[in-house]
Amino acid sequence: MLMTPDRAVLAVDTLAQDAVSGELSEGAKLLLIPQHNIVVAGRGSGQFLLRVYHLGLEASFRRGFRIEQLMREVGPVMDQLWPHYIQAARYAGIDINQLQSEIVVVGWSKAQERLVGTAYAKSAADQPARVAELVGGIASPGEPLRGTPDSFQVEAVLAAGRRQAEYLNAQEGRVVAGGRLIAAFLQRGEAVVKDLGTI
Repeated sequence: MLMTPDRAVLAVDTLAQDAVSGELSEGAKLLLIPQHNIVVAGRGSGQFLLRVYHLGLEASFRRGFRIEQLMREVGPVMDQLWPHYIQAARYAGIDINQLQSEIVVVGWSKAQERLVGTAYAKSAADQPARVAELVGGIASPGEPLRGTPDSFQVEAVLAAGRRQAEYLNAQEGRVVAGGRLIAAFLQRGEAVVKDLGTI
């Protein structure tokens, strides 16, 4: 992810794996709340991301809705949903120590007249969701892109996505990122989603 006060790009891979069967497929890890120019993206459990997104989408219908409100609510919602997720994983025979979810919310703030964002992380540990405000620049899981020049060019975003996927796969010792790179380019009044190619 790269963010400045007036532009942002969030890029995610499409590789998905069924936690029980191990079957590979493609998944939506980047979702829009278009009427408020907001992107919700995540890694980890697809089902968990979809549930958090669904609740955020419902909240976006409220009169006077603002992204700041959504960013305040995502962490507590993750904490509320997590025990149910753990219980379902145990029922399915999934190792709960491998469960994790990372969610990012980025969008245009009408109040601040700039792009804002927050990152959230939840793991099997019985602790509140970790919440970090995004202050701009490049951010990525594990920071393999540290020192990379800021660029919104498609080629640069694709190269960064490939480097990120290689890093995550090496860290995990198995393929956890891959498929295609889907990116959302945000600015005031505009959210454009592009398929950038294979990573």
